[in-house]
Parts: sequence; structure tokens; C-alpha cells
Amino acid sequence: MNNNKSLGNFILIFSSQILISVLLIFIYHKYIIEKPHILETGNNSFTSEISRPNLDTKTDYIHPTASIIGKVFIGHQVFVAPQASIRGDEGVPIYIGDKANIQDGVVIHALETEEHGEEIKNHLLEEHKLHKKFAVYIGNKVSLAHQSQVHGPAIIEDNTFIGMQAFVFNSVIEENCVIEPASVIIGVHIPKNHYVKAGSIITSQALADALPIISEDYQYKNINKAVTGVNSQLAITYNKKYGY
Repeated sequence: MNNNKSLGNFILIFSSQILISVLLIFIYHKYIIEKPHILETGNNSFTSEISRPNLDTKTDYIHPTASIIGKVFIGHQVFVAPQASIRGDEGVPIYIGDKANIQDGVVIHALETEEHGEEIKNHLLEEHKLHKKFAVYIGNKVSLAHQSQVHGPAIIEDNTFIGMQAFVFNSVIEENCVIEPASVIIGVHIPKNHYVKAGSIITSQALADALPIISEDYQYKNINKAVTGVNSQLAITYNKKYGY
């Protein structure tokens, strides 16, 4: 009888330990490993207000290894891939439009936009549709492909594709453009419906004005439509499965 009681107690204790272990593993994965780094900024000389990212938790998906800091607005159905970094902790605000995709290893950052509460005007650019100033503005259905970098001040308008390992700084790229991989765009304004060939370095407005127009036979004409279609669906699928 005592042996049976001891065995019963052992099974009860062992079962309880298993349940506790399973619960701890669930909590660790759900609330520690599987949550992205979404952080608010602190007070310092170049950010006078404490800000936290604003995103749509019902339609966005932010991978657990991605990092979003500070004054960042993210629209609906946005996919932020592994190792992406969106830092609104120096130049602010950063805006990312609906159905944009921020792919693996992408960096978005900006030069400081204020000093002791005073605006640094040439570190902000005005977006013409919203009539507001941004450190970085990424429009609707914009693709930032793997390991590309956008450093503000910068504006990238709707339906534009930024290729793998491309770099954009202190520039405006209008809608429906294609920036092919490994290109460098610094200090220029690229008009809508133009493309930049892979590996090009565009650092003067004369070079930007001479860029080719996207024609019907341009081989990457529809690349952004395909990429945004896939990634906006991934945002919804992963959000339903894992949460934001």
C-alpha cells in the first residue's frame, strides 16, 4: 500500500514538473524568443521626446530577430524580415507605408533631425502627398530587398523597388522606379518611372536626369508588383500564425 502511494506521489510530482517545464518553454518561445525587439527611445540632445514604434499588430509581421526602435510608423500588411533594423532613435520620424516589405538584413536609419529641441532643417525632407517632413519616408508597396540600406534624409515613393545591397542616402526616388542591385544613390532626385542599372553610382543630378525610362520591354518592369504581392501575403500568413 505504501509502495503504491509512493509511486502515485512520484508520478504526480513528475507530471507536475513536466507541465511546468512545458509552460516555461512556451512562455520563453512566445514572449521572449518569438517577439521582435520593439523599443522606445530615451531622452538625449537629439531626441527630445520618448517615442515607441507604431504598427498594426493585426496585419503586420515583424520577425523575432528584427529590431524597430523609436519614432517609427509602420502601415498595414507590412513584412519585416529577419535581421532587419529600423532605427528611429536619431533622425525622426521614419514612415513605412502599407504593403511595403523590409527584407533580410535591411537597415533604415537617418541623420539626427534636431539638436536640443531645434530642428535641423536640411536633415528632413517633405513628402508631397502627406505634406509632412520625414527623416525617412518609405511609400506604399515599396520593396527594400535583402541587405539594402536607406539612410535619411530620404524619400522613396510608392511602388518602387530597391534592389539587393543597394544604398540610398540624402535622395528622393519617385514612384514606380527600379533601383537594381548594388547601386549607390546619393544626393539626387530620381523622377518617376526610371531605373538604375545594377552597380551604378548616381551621385550627381546630371546622372539622375540621364537615367533611362522604364519601357514596356524593360526586363524588370513588373518586379516590384511580384515582390510586394508575395511579401504582403507573407505578412498576413505569419501574423495569423505567430502574431505580429
